[in-house]
Amino acid sequence: MHYHSPSTFEDAARLAASTTGVTRFLAGGTDVLVQMRAGMVLPDDLIDLKGIPGVADIQQTEDGGWRIGVAVPGIQLGAHAALVADWPGVVEGMELVGSTQVQGRATLTGNLCNGSPAADSVPGLVAAGATVEITGQDGTRTASVEDIPAGPGKTTLAQGELISAILLPPRGQNGGDAYLRFIPRTEMDIAVVGCAVSLTLDGDTVTAARVALGAVAPTVVLVPEAAEAIIGTTLDDAALEALAKAASAACNPIDDKRGTVAFRTDVAGVLAGRAAKIAYTRAKGA
Repeated sequence: MHYHSPSTFEDAARLAASTTGVTRFLAGGTDVLVQMRAGMVLPDDLIDLKGIPGVADIQQTEDGGWRIGVAVPGIQLGAHAALVADWPGVVEGMELVGSTQVQGRATLTGNLCNGSPAADSVPGLVAAGATVEITGQDGTRTASVEDIPAGPGKTTLAQGELISAILLPPRGQNGGDAYLRFIPRTEMDIAVVGCAVSLTLDGDTVTAARVALGAVAPTVVLVPEAAEAIIGTTLDDAALEALAKAASAACNPIDDKRGTVAFRTDVAGVLAGRAAKIAYTRAKGA
């Protein structure tokens, strides 16, 4: 195995483009190092990103959004009061990933690029309308978070491309978000269903919304129909019922020992309603 420690993302991209075997990037390491120890993967080239300036930084952008470095661990997100105030749903999704020890290393970017449809941090990013900065041999480009996963363990990134930052938009006034999941245990389990909702209010009326579901399809999915069910409403019972129906209708889950298709489909609707109510309360400033 060849170990590389580039000093820029451009160098990392050139290295990745030139490899011919199995290549992995190292930011937090809670996925790739575990996989290596378990014998699941042995990279021919391991590209360590931690020496690149800015990878451990959380920065507010000029427009009021946020730029999150690829090596920022979950524990650092949770300790950043201003980020938590703007995007609590994004942070609480990441805070559900693993144990306290894992939180000291695990990153939003790693959780996204692992490609799991049950990734806890990804629905919150999708609901927030987050984008990623991608560096490749031809420069940088941006893409929506929901466009990155391609299926379990897969992404849409081309060889020689890597994510160089996660970008959250400005929260704006009267907005709130939330993430909820169902697991059979109380802690440290993989989501059977996850749901994130982000919304904006004008008075008591929902004027904009995004709803994302996890663990109910091959990738985390954005559900425009669920958002449309609550836009223009005061999140009354009829709106919540329509939201639940739209969320359930968007499900395409599998049957396994952790949950049946019917169970996951039903729970998706329940979680959507609960997450929407939390996001609504947060948007009201409560």
